[in-house]
Order: sequence, then structure tokens, then C-alpha cells
Amino acid sequence: MGDLEEARDAAQESLVKLCTRLRQFRGESQFATWLHRLVVNTCRDRLARQRIRQTEQLSLEDEPAGEESDPSRAALLADKRRELAAALSRLTPSQRLVVVLRDVFGMTYEEISRAASMPVGTAKCYVHRARARLRVRLEDAAGG
Repeated sequence: MGDLEEARDAAQESLVKLCTRLRQFRGESQFATWLHRLVVNTCRDRLARQRIRQTEQLSLEDEPAGEESDPSRAALLADKRRELAAALSRLTPSQRLVVVLRDVFGMTYEEISRAASMPVGTAKCYVHRARARLRVRLEDAAGG
């Protein structure tokens, strides 16, 4: 992958795919062979997405001070993460799965459809509904 963080992300994404696609393993090959192919394909997909999103790294002097240097910012971010986690926990398991696959892992609706064993239209609908519910819950948390 060329970058340790990117490799870690690919490993985590592969683990998610393993959990969601385990039912697709038919036993026609060894499990290790099937898993290897899943990981290789995940890495290739991530590299392809990287090529599309070519970005330049910021130099250290361009970067804002880290969270650890501003305790109030760190506390605010921790609060927002807790609010998001609480809002996610209130979604149905299917909605939570598809919105995380889409918004965290950047999977296409076709990939989500295969991973979650649901039609593409259902995946789109679940993502739309999940985002709407998250928006309402996060706005309520911010206002109250």
C-alpha cells in the first residue's frame, strides 16, 4: 500500500468485508485463499480510489495545532464523537451498516449491495434514511 496508515485502513476495511461477506464463502477453495483474494481486492480498490483522489500532504508549518494543544477543542471533538456514536446506536442495524460502509469506508452502493446482501435500491434508501435520522438526532443534541 506504500503507507502504514493506508495499510491499516485496508486491513480494517478487509475485516469489515470479511464480516459482511462470510456467508458468500462457498467452500469451493480453501478459506485462506478466499480471504487472501478478499484482502487483495480491497487493497486494489483502495489504491484505485487513491489515484482518483490525488492529494498533497500539508507541510508541518501549514498544519493547525494538534488537538492535544487545545484542551477545549479536544473536549468538543470528544463530545461530538459521543453524540455521533449515540445517534448511530439508535439506527437499525441495517441502516447503521450501510451508512458506515458508505460514509466511513467510501464503498459504492453496488459494493454495499453485495456486502449486505440487499438490492442496490434498498442500500440507497437505507443510507438516505440513516443520514436523515442522524441529522435530526445530531441537530437535537446540538440544540438541547
